[in-house]
Amino acid sequence: MNNPFFEKYTTPHEAAPFDKIKLEHFEPAFMEGIKRDNEELESIINNPDEPTFENTIAIDYDDETELYFSLLDNVSTVFFNLLSAETNDDLEDLAEKIQPILTKHENDISLNPKLFERVKYVYEHHRPLTDEEQMLLNNTYDGFVRSGALLDEAGKEKLRTLTEEAGMLSLQFSQNLLKENKAFTLHITDDKDLAGLPETQIQAAREAAKERKKDGWVITLDSPSYGPFMQYAENRQLREKLYMAHNTECTHDNDSNNLEICKRLVNLRREIAQLLGYETYADYVLKKRMASNVQNVYKLLYDLIDAYKPTAVKEREELRAMAKKMKGDDFKMMPWDTAYYSHKLQLEKYNIDSEMLRPYFELSNVIKGVFGLANRRYGITFKENKSIPVYHPDVKAYEVFDKDGSFLAVFYADFHPRDGKHSGAWMTEYKGQCINSRGENIRPHVSVVMNLTKPTADKPALLTLGEVETFLHEFGHSLHGMFANTRFESLSGTSVWWDFVELPSQFMENFSLEREFLHTFAFHYKTGEPMPDDLIQRVIDSRNFNVAGACLRQVSLGLLDMAYYTKKDEFTADIIPFEKEAWKDAIIGNQLPDTCMTVQFSHIMAGGYSAGYYSYKWAEVLDADAFAVFKKEGVFNPATAQRFRDCILSKGGTRHPMELYKAFKGSEPSIDALLERNGIVKS
Repeated sequence: MNNPFFEKYTTPHEAAPFDKIKLEHFEPAFMEGIKRDNEELESIINNPDEPTFENTIAIDYDDETELYFSLLDNVSTVFFNLLSAETNDDLEDLAEKIQPILTKHENDISLNPKLFERVKYVYEHHRPLTDEEQMLLNNTYDGFVRSGALLDEAGKEKLRTLTEEAGMLSLQFSQNLLKENKAFTLHITDDKDLAGLPETQIQAAREAAKERKKDGWVITLDSPSYGPFMQYAENRQLREKLYMAHNTECTHDNDSNNLEICKRLVNLRREIAQLLGYETYADYVLKKRMASNVQNVYKLLYDLIDAYKPTAVKEREELRAMAKKMKGDDFKMMPWDTAYYSHKLQLEKYNIDSEMLRPYFELSNVIKGVFGLANRRYGITFKENKSIPVYHPDVKAYEVFDKDGSFLAVFYADFHPRDGKHSGAWMTEYKGQCINSRGENIRPHVSVVMNLTKPTADKPALLTLGEVETFLHEFGHSLHGMFANTRFESLSGTSVWWDFVELPSQFMENFSLEREFLHTFAFHYKTGEPMPDDLIQRVIDSRNFNVAGACLRQVSLGLLDMAYYTKKDEFTADIIPFEKEAWKDAIIGNQLPDTCMTVQFSHIMAGGYSAGYYSYKWAEVLDADAFAVFKKEGVFNPATAQRFRDCILSKGGTRHPMELYKAFKGSEPSIDALLERNGIVKS
């Protein structure tokens, strides 16, 4: 078979040849890749020479050998990225088949006693190492230990069973959620039910109906459709219907129910952690996090509750008062009313709403603005290259060049929702950065995947401010990947502790409200007029509207996450009531008995944030603290930006995150900058 995975890519920058990759190429490449991995394993463990860093930990191969042994990484990267961004039934079926095979293969490596014996020998008898080499060695040794290398044979066999089941259930969780999300549509045939919706949303709903060969209008559970409907639709019954559809996903009595899957995943992870010598799964995870332990996580979450809850209660009362003013004293506000009346209140207080801003956030201009921001701060430039293959027409591929003109990275941007794409937004890589044995700096291929408002027949894609912030967030992750400049791929780019990885992304969100930045791209898509200064000022004035409630929402999710993964005993409770109890300290609104977040909480069930969702708030403390440095030294100060790049963005996981942060700022962060930015305390 002419399988593109078996050959050196001949595309620009050796980018993935999406135009040549077909479904039938994946399985043979997976199986051959596993075979080659096993060959490499045998060559390492049967090496008669004394184990060294060079022949066991970081083996340098020539180009041909490197290509031969990298097959499994290459096919896995493409396959699992497509499984999230452009999936179909055939890919899903193959994933179910291949997942247990891959998990077994990973266990065969991490639990191989001869390989661990060599790693352990190097760990205890190595030559003097550079800091980066020492970090790689430590991570390698710790990785084997944390994967069960010190267990006896019975323990290893038990671990195999647990991890293989967890891998399959995580996949099933994601598949169920995607099916439920795509299965529901709200089909509207009476234009009276569109009352309140802006024309942009009506057009998008009409396009969605046409795509499904239906008359009228269709609202989906994808964010660009769901969010505006909840915010603008006057029909309360339809808001309720949409809200309940979204918030009861994967709870129904059908094949997509995730309740028992979640319960089993929690127990599997607890068993894995306890098998490895930890009391709870959270203890296991936090061993490799800045937070260090459960107590520090809870301290952060409850410090935030203490600081923000009084303001959140005031926000809630103000919202209720607004609703009663409009509907009468007997009106009882429900969760499907929150976004609607929040919009009304924001309009009354600040004369601002997201639809006023959309005409100034045309996607092509936003792209220019974001790229221009990177150019101004770091001197890098982006050039679209249509010769680089993409996996869907929505995707754009760019070459990125550094300030000296040298090639820096390939950057893919995938903007809009579609049937084969998971909801949300994320950054990923198709190739990681490293420096090979010939001294060549292999540059990364990074991708951002989003679900932004789509263009319609007569309007381009016009974004909300929230969508601009999403773009900036994911672009911050991509800068972390593109600026990577380390020797070893496993330490490069975003390969950092999970409560540090959100710093570069959340840091970038700060620019969405910087007047000087908005002036560079926020032009009316029809007239070309810049966003008026008074409108910008109203946006700035409203930046902390409902900020306390938003903070408590994130804290509540952190509490829920920790409640599951600090369990010491078997988890037997019913998920829905357990959830209500777990996060109650951060909840100020109504809790409905049938809604459930857990069954759609991909971050902690299938996305790697198990016992780590607090990371978003942890990183928010860091990003506010870091941005305060820029506010002091100049938001566009090139010297400060270069220091941020040199100390944080380019270093990956080569040093402890706090060391990197202190190298940038000169001191550890505090919560003060976040409280000031949110108006909780006055500066």
